[in-house]
Amino acid sequence: MKHILAPYLPEHATDTVFELIKLYGVNLKIVNERITRHGDYRRDGNGYHQITVNSSLNKYRFLITLIHEIAHLAAFEKYGRSIKPHGDEWKSTFQKLMVPFIRPEIFPNQLLPLLARHFKNPKASSDTDATLSIALKQFDERSEKNYIFELPYGSSFRIHNGKVFKKGAQRVKRFECLEVSTGRIYLFNPNAEVELLP
Repeated sequence: MKHILAPYLPEHATDTVFELIKLYGVNLKIVNERITRHGDYRRDGNGYHQITVNSSLNKYRFLITLIHEIAHLAAFEKYGRSIKPHGDEWKSTFQKLMVPFIRPEIFPNQLLPLLARHFKNPKASSDTDATLSIALKQFDERSEKNYIFELPYGSSFRIHNGKVFKKGAQRVKRFECLEVSTGRIYLFNPNAEVELLP
């Protein structure tokens, strides 16, 4: 299992991650990319703990996602199934599990202060933290997509499901964008990846 996992993780994280997988009895599946999530955790009817993580993630996002999902399992085991999935119990568990990894042997120096800030109060998704998300994406394979924040005001873009939008004004953190076919306004995070249209 360790040799299968190693290509997806930073080199110095593999042993510690493998120990966590053994400790919690995780059945890990590395799956094809899903647009709506990086990973998930489920306990099946037989009590097996299954975690899936997208194979397309860069090694730093893969590590964060895998520990995020193991934190769900660990929090449910410790506090019971009635806790909120991303409540205080999960946050403290995620923080404790991530601490051994937030060091320069594992993450590049430019990510360390962003990770330290993020893990003071981790969110349900690292994508919600736009600064960290953009910093992590620099380690992705090259893409033809653009971030919303990079697009000029009024430009048209397409999202993964084919819907076309026109970029509007920034409202606090997110951008108001008009869906061209319906005239409805949607809010987009600045780090949403889209296809700029001519």
